[in-house]
Amino acid sequence: MTFPSDTSSVPIPPPGEDELPYDDGEPMESQRHRKQMYLLIEVLELLWNDRDDVYVGGNMAIYFSELQAKKNDFRGPDVFVVLDTVRRERKSWVVWQEDGRTPDVVIELLSESTEKVDRTDKMRIYAKLLHVPEYYLFDPFTGVLEAYALDLATMSYVPVAPSANGDVMSPRLHLGLGVRRGTYNGLEADWLRWLDAEGRALPTGDELARAAEEHARAAEEQARAAERQARAAEEQARAAQEEAKLLAARLAAYEQRFGKLPGGESP
Repeated sequence: MTFPSDTSSVPIPPPGEDELPYDDGEPMESQRHRKQMYLLIEVLELLWNDRDDVYVGGNMAIYFSELQAKKNDFRGPDVFVVLDTVRRERKSWVVWQEDGRTPDVVIELLSESTEKVDRTDKMRIYAKLLHVPEYYLFDPFTGVLEAYALDLATMSYVPVAPSANGDVMSPRLHLGLGVRRGTYNGLEADWLRWLDAEGRALPTGDELARAAEEHARAAEEQARAAERQARAAEEQARAAQEEAKLLAARLAAYEQRFGKLPGGESP
């Protein structure tokens, strides 16, 4: 006789990224907000193109507890970076599927409808539950950037003073963050940019393409200049040869008529 197996004691695994919603239904506030998010993500993905130990996401849900998942209570950061992980495609960031890894850096883009949540609920969750070391707030329309660091003693954020020009340093990423005027995807504005050690904005794909074109044009112009110099040198050499032939002909004609000069001097 066989008996039905008792599965009541078998633990049910928590849902993963394939089962959990990954769209929080909160669209980006404006065209500029969307482009700002894409700019920050694009530049880091280009910078770390050859790395497979980092993940950059945006407007993606982060799940940190099963209760949160069951309540369907989630909102995704506008931009976040996770180090010491695996670079792969994800639908959402599920902490229990990621060996407990949580973001190292979070950036929220402020707007009238989200600023209160970004400064209260999200700030509390990132500090006390996810322990995100660095938190940044940026308003794409006012150009105001705020930086916060996690105080491990209180598990709360403390402001980080910017440099004299308003730039801040990300200790986790070894990159700067600062506002720079420029054009991105056809829109001129004051953009939040990742910066190198000298404070220069790290390039977007379009900027890299334009720099490559300018480099190619400069190299082509150098090649044309070298070709012009070569032609000029060739003309000078031919002129010198012609002058030498003319002098030789004059000398031969003089010697034929008057004989050689004393000491073999030319006329």
